[in-house]
Amino acid sequence: MVKLTLRDKESIQDAVRRFRKLIERSGLKKEMRNREYYEKPSEIKRRAKIRAERRNMHLRKLAANPRLSSM
Repeated sequence: MVKLTLRDKESIQDAVRRFRKLIERSGLKKEMRNREYYEKPSEIKRRAKIRAERRNMHLRKLAANPRLSSM
């Protein structure tokens, strides 16, 4: 839950800007986007598996070429 208290002499525009940043940083916006439509558990697992494979492939590529890991 995100709470925002108005500061002294803070305009509404500034408060709304701060509120949007708080929502973004808390991950609430991303979670709402993910939950917008129902996704089957098998699809969630499938996407996680694909993401893990890509991450492992990238790590293997970095380990194979030490010059890339120093960048």
